[in-house]
Amino acid sequence: MIGILKPPPHKEQIADEKIDPAYKKLRFQVFMGIFVGYAAYYLVRKNFSLVMPDLIEMGYSRGSLGFISAAVSLSYGLSKFLMGGVSDRSNARVFMSLGLLLSALTIFSFGTIPALTSSVTVMFMVMFVNGWFQGMGWPASGRVMVHWFSVKERGTKMSIWNVAHNVGGGLVGPLAILGVAIFGDWHSKLYFPAMIAMLFAFITWLLVRDTPQSCGLPNIEKYKNDYPKDYEASHEEEFSTKEIFFKFVFRNKFLWLIAVANVMVYLVRYGILDWAPTYLKEAKDFSVAEAGWAYFAYEYAGIPGTLLCGWISDKVFKGRRAPATIIYMLLVMVAIFVYWKNPPGNVMVDNIALIAIGFLIYGPVMLIGVQALDLVPKKAAGTAAGLTGLFGYLGGALGANIAIGFIVDHMGWNAAFMLMLFGSAIAILFSAFTWNAEKKRLAVDDE
Repeated sequence: MIGILKPPPHKEQIADEKIDPAYKKLRFQVFMGIFVGYAAYYLVRKNFSLVMPDLIEMGYSRGSLGFISAAVSLSYGLSKFLMGGVSDRSNARVFMSLGLLLSALTIFSFGTIPALTSSVTVMFMVMFVNGWFQGMGWPASGRVMVHWFSVKERGTKMSIWNVAHNVGGGLVGPLAILGVAIFGDWHSKLYFPAMIAMLFAFITWLLVRDTPQSCGLPNIEKYKNDYPKDYEASHEEEFSTKEIFFKFVFRNKFLWLIAVANVMVYLVRYGILDWAPTYLKEAKDFSVAEAGWAYFAYEYAGIPGTLLCGWISDKVFKGRRAPATIIYMLLVMVAIFVYWKNPPGNVMVDNIALIAIGFLIYGPVMLIGVQALDLVPKKAAGTAAGLTGLFGYLGGALGANIAIGFIVDHMGWNAAFMLMLFGSAIAILFSAFTWNAEKKRLAVDDE
């Protein structure tokens, strides 16, 4: 297994006249590989929620199913960090394809082996394992991104790639419906999307390449003439695990700052998203259908918002992430305040506010991940992004469900919204701490 995962050796560089056409072709190819691959990861990530009604009919309680659902977030956060360290020393082509294949096999088995739905404990273990394999997707994509795209174009490219999770997540429902129509079995909500994901694991393997040097091309900084101030030739060499964790990640104070910011961004993201149907029904008198459409609008508004945020960070702020994150989070605070204080009955205002939050919040979610990649050498990118992801999921996502639920039960919705506004302010503050560091690293001046 270690031999399979090992990064491929550098090839002798091809003739100069062939470099540009080869680079253009392979950059498009590897981008499509990580896009369709990461979208396919989402085909086998959220399937459990689709079979929860069927499991309730089998006698499982809602509380126990909620406990099982938490397994994915828990293991995903841990895996994104720990497997990120492995991905930094692995062939991204193999690593990403293998993670997708293993996740698809897990969900396929979940839908075809009756023993795997026999108890809460067994289902928790299956979902935990699936979440672990899911954690192999983002770090491998990050490794590809930092090797094939330079710093001053990375925000735009990452924002486009980030749409993959909306594409994949949006396809799960239709695939589940199609699976039931074809097989007449509720288990097909699991195994049919898993079959599709297996196919895309092979497609991902066909398209992705590890590094430009493994294809006989120069590094991306030389090709694009885009050298960060802290770039060194030694960054092209593979680091040891100890160097990655202790030299470049744990000792990087700016990574810790944006990791804390990420906790707060995820608190807002999932605090609004996961509680929107309940809040709109209880506090704003929305019908089930009205709340469902509002939930849908929140998710898909994130696509144009993310694309714009990435473009702003590259083109307006010349590769800096903190300014765009701060602007977006300030506007998030305004939208949250309107969403909170708008009196019941003004459905249009609530929907506009919710769409605005969705449009705005996914930009900082994406940019903090990009900033983590920017803050370390390329060979430590997966671990750095994994650290911010670990904080986001274990601190923010789980906190949004547990803390906000507890606060609403004991202190009401007003206290929950105060917490989310406070979290937004903390995210702004900790992002601001990286402002000058980014300016120095990219050698740009405020205008």
